[in-house]
Amino acid sequence: MAVVYSTIGAHGIGKFIAVHEGVQDELTKRAFEIAVRAEEILANHHVDGHAEIDIEAGDNNRYVILSDDRGQKAALSIEYGREESVIVREDKDGRKYLDVLPAMDGLYILATASNLPKKRKGKVKLD
Repeated sequence: MAVVYSTIGAHGIGKFIAVHEGVQDELTKRAFEIAVRAEEILANHHVDGHAEIDIEAGDNNRYVILSDDRGQKAALSIEYGREESVIVREDKDGRKYLDVLPAMDGLYILATASNLPKKRKGKVKLD
């Protein structure tokens, strides 16, 4: 045991385990499984076609992402829902008009696909 601990260094046992090839392979496998389930749920809800599921790899982690970068950038609303809101828009001639966005229940695509609780914890602030 002393030999193993002496080779770990300053990052600790957690980092040592996290970078292990078997652990990394399992993270990749599970992220793929979650992404496949999320894609199926997304397709079943007929979301506007711009939203998509992506997998990103960090140094030691995998992230399954609901992305709507091509559309209305509404991934947060798709996942958690939204309250009704009124937006003032301006057309190319400078005329202003009101646009009402109706309330929408969240689809909880990522939560369902990853078997996580389907509830919003606190308010999300976007800067």
